[in-house]
Amino acid sequence: MHASMQYKRRYDYFIHTYKDPHLNSISTWYPERNLNLELMKKAVDLLTKYDDFRAFCKSPDTYLHTICKVSSATLFTDAHGDRIRFQISADRFLGRMIRLIVGKLIKLGKGELSLEEFERYLIIKQPPVLLEVAHPQGLFLSKVTYPYLDVPTRTTHSAIGDPEDHWQPV
Repeated sequence: MHASMQYKRRYDYFIHTYKDPHLNSISTWYPERNLNLELMKKAVDLLTKYDDFRAFCKSPDTYLHTICKVSSATLFTDAHGDRIRFQISADRFLGRMIRLIVGKLIKLGKGELSLEEFERYLIIKQPPVLLEVAHPQGLFLSKVTYPYLDVPTRTTHSAIGDPEDHWQPV
């Protein structure tokens, strides 16, 4: 078995759409009040259907291959819809992969990218000419699972201090 397929990593990326200086170090502010969360969810659902994430890698030619097995990808929001959480699990991740995906999700939610254009990146495996990378704050490694050891998390809070049940799937 390939070494990277023996374990799984999970990342969470947090976004807030209103100005709040207390969130700035743990979440990224995008001043977009009406992101199309349903369309963003449809794009997130596509991530488990494809294996080659070359189009979502800053330097794909530095890797032997760009195959990643995404086992889950979910979009959450709070009750007001102004805080968003993107969660993704895979056997491996490429350089800037999550932040590139989030950048495209934001464009999709703003109406600047169609679902078909988003999926085309996954199909043609060609990185975009202009790499629009989401900001680094807000991205957290939330869990690593090894096949021989699956330790449950000890906290009932997410990375930004909210109870896990605060987040609702979109």
